Amino acid sequence: MKVGILSYHFPPEPAFIPGSLAEELAARGHEVRVLTGFPDYPGGQAYPGWRQRWRHETRNERLSVRRVPRYVADGEASTRARLTSYLSFAGSAALVARRFLAGIDVLYVFQLPATSFAAASVPRLIGRVPTVLHVQDVLPEDAPPGDERWTARIGSAMARAFRAADRIAVTAPSMRDLVVAAGADPERVSVLLNWTDERIFHPARPSAEARQLVRRDGRCVVMHAGTIGARQGLETAVRAAAALDSTTDLVLVGSGADERRVRGLAAELRAENVRFVERRSPLDMSDLYAAADYQLVMLRDLPELRGSVPGKLQAALSCAAPVLVSAGGDTADLVERARAGLSCPPEDWASLADRFWLAATIPPSARSDMGRRGREAYLREMSLPAGVDRMERLLREVARTRTPA
Repeated sequence: MKVGILSYHFPPEPAFIPGSLAEELAARGHEVRVLTGFPDYPGGQAYPGWRQRWRHETRNERLSVRRVPRYVADGEASTRARLTSYLSFAGSAALVARRFLAGIDVLYVFQLPATSFAAASVPRLIGRVPTVLHVQDVLPEDAPPGDERWTARIGSAMARAFRAADRIAVTAPSMRDLVVAAGADPERVSVLLNWTDERIFHPARPSAEARQLVRRDGRCVVMHAGTIGARQGLETAVRAAAALDSTTDLVLVGSGADERRVRGLAAELRAENVRFVERRSPLDMSDLYAAADYQLVMLRDLPELRGSVPGKLQAALSCAAPVLVSAGGDTADLVERARAGLSCPPEDWASLADRFWLAATIPPSARSDMGRRGREAYLREMSLPAGVDRMERLLREVARTRTPA
């Protein structure tokens, strides 16, 4: 096949789903053309050595990547600035799509809220090529509370893309309901769980440096690695850890918009067992995971998050790390079904404290069994080969019909 890929983010940004899909499809003999922007995530600044310009294309035997300029909005940008970035990418992609994507058999869209405007416009410009949307989220992670105009504009663009798509893949069972509610034909929606970057996230033995960084004594260590933002609600974890300061350490690795507030709460509660580690390279994470006893996955109790499965869950399962989940919906269901850890309702610090206490009492051999079962479930249901196989079949089915919606 000749496959077009439309993605707001692409490597060297941490966008391993579209990046690995492009590489795997090219390795399987397909011609792949990627239309994306210049790398600026997550810092909101152009990567060193990169300069935005109109004519930037890289090619190898079967994979071409065309990058287009977009307005760069940093992590502290206003709602208007972020919306401008989304719209500018859509405009730039539209200007080059007709020529760059001419003759493709099928278009794959890595569907984030940021891609919504481009996803609604680009397919119309390239002759209504059959389109597959791979929906990752239905609401911007940084959506400001109560900003109805922001939510409405993004929602309207996503609904147009959903209605026009020939097939839609969603990353969790409950997300299917959200996508159908937004206007998608239920007959065209299927579940395809995300995979992780298996070159980075794999079982490992902890180094002495990782142990020194993560562990302080013989207490149980629960680690949260990733964004400290509004979606995670890490204040709940801090309160739970503060109630168990003699049995459990909570280690927060990363940064984000809510970091100052979470640090402030830890100081206010005098939670000496809560420690903060600055953002680390993804290459370090398997080592750090192995040095901790459990990986913590947090999501707030919001309807739109019940159909979300954070990428850190796949990373933890791939590393054979036992998991503690404070979330509802599909995230908790996946862990419980795999018997890969413990779960509790979201935003309930007392229940989470109880799980922290229970986790600390579980012997190391039983923790290892949790991790083993989690990795087996990952390899069976979420691995890179399994995910790409399913997406390749979906792309073939859509390309074979050549009858757009």
